[in-house]
Amino acid sequence: MKSKKSIISAAINTLQMEAQAILGLIDYINEDFTTIVSRIIACEGRVIVTGIGKSAIIAQKIVATFNSTGTPSSFMHASDAVHGDLGMIRQEDIVICISKSGNTPEIKVLIPLLKHAGNLLIGMVGQLESELALQADFILNTTIEKEACPNNLAPTTSTTAQLALGDALAISLLIARDFNADDFAKYHPGGSLGKRLFLKAGDLSSKNAKPTVSPNSAVKDVIITISKNRLGAAVVVRDEQIIGIITDGDIRRMLEKYTDLTNLTAKDIMNSSPKTVDKNTLAVQAFELIRSTNITQLLVTENNSYFGILHLHDLLHEGLL
Repeated sequence: MKSKKSIISAAINTLQMEAQAILGLIDYINEDFTTIVSRIIACEGRVIVTGIGKSAIIAQKIVATFNSTGTPSSFMHASDAVHGDLGMIRQEDIVICISKSGNTPEIKVLIPLLKHAGNLLIGMVGQLESELALQADFILNTTIEKEACPNNLAPTTSTTAQLALGDALAISLLIARDFNADDFAKYHPGGSLGKRLFLKAGDLSSKNAKPTVSPNSAVKDVIITISKNRLGAAVVVRDEQIIGIITDGDIRRMLEKYTDLTNLTAKDIMNSSPKTVDKNTLAVQAFELIRSTNITQLLVTENNSYFGILHLHDLLHEGLL
């Protein structure tokens, strides 16, 4: 086994070579690139991304990124294309074919079939004299100096370049479409990412009880209300308008301050300046308010009226960290 020093050196060298390769792609971003973006934006079909070997893996990732950012896309393995998968391509589709050499047998067989069908062919290729480069309508140039592999064999720098250029194309399409956070949320409804983008404070508070007391409620009734609803608080309301909140902490402070509780009412012990958010506030924004003010309950309003209580535990349960 090689020394630790040589292993670290190999890792650093790989990262440096791949970083340099990505930066080298900047020189290949030209007017053809903007034309490709325009043609894809105007496309009435899908973007079919195809490749063979490691390029096929990169193609699948690009397809996933396209779909999640508003560019309808599908993956087609180049070797399966001539065994029936060509049927997935419609005439209005655009095909991006990924290949370092542009001369693999599967790619050379596929190219005339795509040209005959009349599909726009974009070649993401690292050899500009290859069959793919010569036959493609447009080229995404991924030429590299050499692979990071010391034998210059294992696809490393080349696939990194393909991946980076695919991301550059996806983000350029996103910008061209004015694809915003609301659009992004439509395609990511599941998981914590989707929740951060569309889950509202009112969605969570509506699942909770709505503990309410009046300003003149006796302390005993306040304590019963807090205990019964298990949210650690009761909201003091007059004519559906919030005038204060009483939390477990307020009850403890009351016991420390007063010896005679006989005539105390809710208005005597409440916090008259509770933190509130509108029910349409994003839950992640509500979480930031709870975190920054070091509280555990947040009151939710609708048209300035009492809508419900949002508890820190509700947000933690949804994974909004």
